[in-house]
Amino acid sequence: MSTVPAPRTTLVASDLDRTLIYSTAALALGMPDAQAPRLLCVEVHESKPLSYMTEEAAGLLARLTAETVFVPTTTRTRKQYQRIQLPGSTPKYAICANGGHILVDGVTDADWHASVLRRLADECAPLSEIRAYLTATTDLSWVRKHRVAEDLFAYLVVERERLPEDWLERFGAWAGERGWTVSLQGRKVYAVPKPLTKSAAVREVARRTGAALTLAAGDSLLDADLLLAADRAWRPGHGELADSAWSAPHLDVLAERGVAAGEEILRRFRAAALS
Repeated sequence: MSTVPAPRTTLVASDLDRTLIYSTAALALGMPDAQAPRLLCVEVHESKPLSYMTEEAAGLLARLTAETVFVPTTTRTRKQYQRIQLPGSTPKYAICANGGHILVDGVTDADWHASVLRRLADECAPLSEIRAYLTATTDLSWVRKHRVAEDLFAYLVVERERLPEDWLERFGAWAGERGWTVSLQGRKVYAVPKPLTKSAAVREVARRTGAALTLAAGDSLLDADLLLAADRAWRPGHGELADSAWSAPHLDVLAERGVAAGEEILRRFRAAALS
C-alpha cells in the first residue's frame, strides 16, 4: 500500500447523501419561494437530475478541496458514487461501500479491498446467509426491493408503514449473533457486517496522507463510527442521528436542516481547517 504523505495535513471525510448533497425530496426548502437559494445539480441518473447543493455550498466545497485532503465517504457503490460531479478539484481518495472500497485516483485499491474481505470472512457470517434469511422472512406486501451492494452488504427498500413491528428487532438480534448490524434508515433496512466501517477506511487514508487533523460529517446511523473517529465532527438537524438525539463530546449539532445544512457543514469544515 502507498505510504507517501500528501503535503496537506487536514483530512475532511464527509458523507454525501443528505449531508452534502440532497435529492429533491430532501432539500427542505421551507422558506418563501423568492428566498430559496440557487441550486446546482451535481448528479444525473437515467437522464434526470437527482442530487443538488446550493451554489454557495458549491463554492465553499471548491475552496475546501484546494485547502484540505477532501475524502467523500459514502455507503454508495462505486458506480453510484461515480455519477456525482462534485465542484472543486477531483478528490484523490474516495471511500465507497461503507469502507469496502478506497478509490485512489478513481481506481479501487486492491490491497485494501482484499484486507476487508479477509476480515469479513474471519469475523462474520457470509452474505449468502443474510440474504437467505431476508428471502425467507419478508414478503412483497411491505418490501419493494432486495439489493446487494458490491457483494459486501444487503439492504431492503420497504413500505415503512407496513413493516411488521417485531420483524426488525428479530432480524437485528439474529444478525447480531452472526457479526452483522441492522439499521432502519428512511425506507431502507441495511444489513452490514460489523467490521465494514467508514472509520476504518478513513483511518487508512489518514495514515497514507499523514493527516494531523480529521474532520467529519454525516447524518445517518452508518455515519456514527465515522463521527466518533474524527477529531471534530458535525451532524445536521435532520436524519437518523438527529431523530435519536445521538451525540458525542467533540460533535457539533447543527440547527440547519436539508440543503442549508450541507452549506453550513462546509462553512464549519473550512473554519476548522483554516484555524
